[in-house]
Amino acid sequence: MFRRFRSEVESALADALAGLDLPTDDLGIERPPDDMDATLASSVAFRLAGVVGDAPPNVARDVAAAVDVDGYDYLVAVDTAGPYVNFHAGDRYLADTLTTAATDAGYGALPDRDTSVVVEHTSANPTGPVHVGRARNPIVGDAVANVLDYAGYDVERHYYVNDAGRQMAVFTWAYETFDEEDLEDDPARDRIEYDLVRYYRKGNAYLEDADPEDAAAAEDEIAAILQGLEAGEEATFERVGEVVDAVLGGMTECLSRLPAEFDEFVKETRFMRDGSTDDVAERLKASEHAVYEEEAWQLELDEWGIDKNLVFLRSDGTSLYTTRDLAHHEWKFATYDRAVTVLGEDHKLQADQLDAVLRILGNDTDRLDSIHYSWVNLPEGGMSTREGTGVMLDDLLDEAIARAREEVETRLDDRIRDDDLDETDVERIAHQVGIGAVRYDIVSKQPAKAITFEWEDALDFEAQSAPYVQYVHARCCGIVDEAAAAGHDVPGVEGAVDVDAGAFVTDEARDLLREVARFPAVIEAAADDLEPHSVATFTREFAEAYNAFYRECPVLSADGDDLRDARLALVVAARNTMANALAVLGVAAPESM
Repeated sequence: MFRRFRSEVESALADALAGLDLPTDDLGIERPPDDMDATLASSVAFRLAGVVGDAPPNVARDVAAAVDVDGYDYLVAVDTAGPYVNFHAGDRYLADTLTTAATDAGYGALPDRDTSVVVEHTSANPTGPVHVGRARNPIVGDAVANVLDYAGYDVERHYYVNDAGRQMAVFTWAYETFDEEDLEDDPARDRIEYDLVRYYRKGNAYLEDADPEDAAAAEDEIAAILQGLEAGEEATFERVGEVVDAVLGGMTECLSRLPAEFDEFVKETRFMRDGSTDDVAERLKASEHAVYEEEAWQLELDEWGIDKNLVFLRSDGTSLYTTRDLAHHEWKFATYDRAVTVLGEDHKLQADQLDAVLRILGNDTDRLDSIHYSWVNLPEGGMSTREGTGVMLDDLLDEAIARAREEVETRLDDRIRDDDLDETDVERIAHQVGIGAVRYDIVSKQPAKAITFEWEDALDFEAQSAPYVQYVHARCCGIVDEAAAAGHDVPGVEGAVDVDAGAFVTDEARDLLREVARFPAVIEAAADDLEPHSVATFTREFAEAYNAFYRECPVLSADGDDLRDARLALVVAARNTMANALAVLGVAAPESM
């Protein structure tokens, strides 16, 4: 409904501007400021003031007077507020919104676009447990995939596995060289990646501390592993694969706690084995941008404003990560309509180089989008997986659940004593709130901004946090359950209730219904801009509108059956809206809290 209303506003405003012989290229349609009683507003008067030679408020009045609302289903009135042209929707808009949102559990999902998108995220090297500093990648990546899915795209979630680089050669050599008694510490957790990472750390420590002759011998063995991969030796693939698959299995078990799950794990060695990496290297060597310098094949990328050459082939003929990633991306372009990659901010140069080289290879990189995120820090300071220090994602999630449990037990003390909630309920809520707090706090921030994760903010039930918005869903479910127990017809359960949206005489009810109405447009904009944090912003604004409604508009004790049914339908619509908004963010929607 909101998208349809916005289309009507665009049409009516464009016609008005054309009738005034004014440009229609930028209509300036936006959500009005909170103090304006309108569904949409236009700031076009600011842009046209210089063209017309008059003050913006005067221009706005002239434009509003020229808008004809006749013939539209939802647009019923136009007025101004200072320099803004305000557009008002009527009762039919509210009624259609209510009927759709209250009876459709999937409300907010957009029609199929018949466009495939691959979202690659996380792709952390399989050398050990997932680290807190990298937690933003799976959380943001999963939310990006979710919002594209809701927006009608055919989405696949991929994890690109670096199983051919030096790190994995070192890991494989160390795993085959050292025994349990050579390791200093016990595993930090009873899971395979915590066990095996000790070999990786031991290997790195040995290479740094061993005498030159022993270190050189080890480096020869590591180089032989890399050469074996490059030569396509099946035995070498199996040796490395044993370590990679074991560590990756543990890492994905950790990621599933978020949850962040994947449709496919695409291995780097795939593009060595099928010959596509060699093909890319040969095509690049034939490029006018290729030079052989410092015993390596390189590409000069000055034409793209990049002053650092890209090395794509070593003197011994072995490829590099970027060479294999180029083959990987050409495979993406051949398989999917669009490709989205979520990367750390330290990969910006590599992403720019990749884009330039893909163009050299003749690819349309307009189909490729990259999202760069900054780090997640804890107040305690820096972290490093390789040195065996810092905080793992498992630790953060365990702490989140424990802290959430304390908060839940404090808040639900009476209900627990009265046996209204049992131990299973408390544990469920603690998991939903704790992990939801981590995800929400991270995904709600713009990716480019660094985050210092603070427990007090993330688990604050009164602030704009995960518990704050989750509680809206729980309240809705509580009212719906009470209504069903009282024998009232509940939309979506007993079928649609014939409700007149005109029964909403309070501002709080109409404001909430307007928020429900704009949810599909929020999904559309978030998908277009690849900004799931805007959905988090919507949930906070939605929670504020719902809480105002909750305070001022009693539902089951409403004055009259018609008003009760209308408000109950609005509660169901709000429940569906919040549930789906939280689903996009990957945050649980508790039915009780």
